[in-house]
Amino acid sequence: MSEPLRLVFLGSDGIALPLLHWLAGEEAGGLVRLIGVVTQPDRPVGRGQKITPNAIKLWATERGLPVWQPEKLTEEFRQEYAALAPDLALVMAYGHLLRDDFIATPRLGTLNLHTSLLPRFRGASPIQTAIAAGEHETGVTLMRIVRRLDAGPVADVEKVAITSLDTAATVETKLAAACVPLVARALPRLADGSLRFTPQDEAAATYCRKLQKEDGGLDFQHPAPILAARINGLFPWPGCSVAIRDQRVKLGLADVATSTAVTARPGEVVGCDDNGLLIGTGAGVLRLRSLQRPGGRMLGGEEFLRGFDVPVGTVLPSQSMPGLVTTR
Repeated sequence: MSEPLRLVFLGSDGIALPLLHWLAGEEAGGLVRLIGVVTQPDRPVGRGQKITPNAIKLWATERGLPVWQPEKLTEEFRQEYAALAPDLALVMAYGHLLRDDFIATPRLGTLNLHTSLLPRFRGASPIQTAIAAGEHETGVTLMRIVRRLDAGPVADVEKVAITSLDTAATVETKLAAACVPLVARALPRLADGSLRFTPQDEAAATYCRKLQKEDGGLDFQHPAPILAARINGLFPWPGCSVAIRDQRVKLGLADVATSTAVTARPGEVVGCDDNGLLIGTGAGVLRLRSLQRPGGRMLGGEEFLRGFDVPVGTVLPSQSMPGLVTTR
């Protein structure tokens, strides 16, 4: 039996933890040996801005794995990295651009896991944007890294469904789990030379940007399905919100009330049902299923309305909804 591939993981986000558990476990023991982790430096977190290690560093240090946290990928660090003699580097949500010489250092190259079905949704917010765009499916793509943004040739994908009640948080959990079978399929083929990479269709490429707090506004002139997708896609960050009774109410989950047929102005409260608050839109009725008042916690629609009356006929003001997808 051949020796396991010497693998270095580069990442800074907890979405990679299921994959790391697998890479370090017995199931992957014959395929790879995880020899170290490269992650972002500890950063200030929360209101107190306490310097805190990220989830990837915590996971690695608990297992006694070597951890590197360079602020910049200098030539000095690249030489230290090359001295590890890695066969392969695997990158997911790392947060640094890699130079060509760094990419080429491992014997079998550097592969990246991107949380969309490339070439759609290249860029910074693929999970949120796919949901907000009304997609019914997304996935994880395994590709070679090149200098252009998420443009490398693709080896394989693992698809996951997006349901009407999925948020960015729940889809992220699905995608985290989907990394494991994807990498498990690819590693043996990479080791024996049979893994093939296919160039992306540049004509089909779309891009998504880094999200801002200002993206959380809702324009009720839009149809209900578009608004529900936006709310769900942007939860938990940056989160959509509406002004109700002069308070900024955060929204955690929404769908379309297909059984409700009413004529209402966009933004007008038309009632409630067992699952939430019903709002008129440009087309159809939007149901707000989870809401959070200032200083409170996120509640199901029925529970929220027991302590926060919203009279029928109230009109929620619209805000601009900046576009999230480009074809640049």
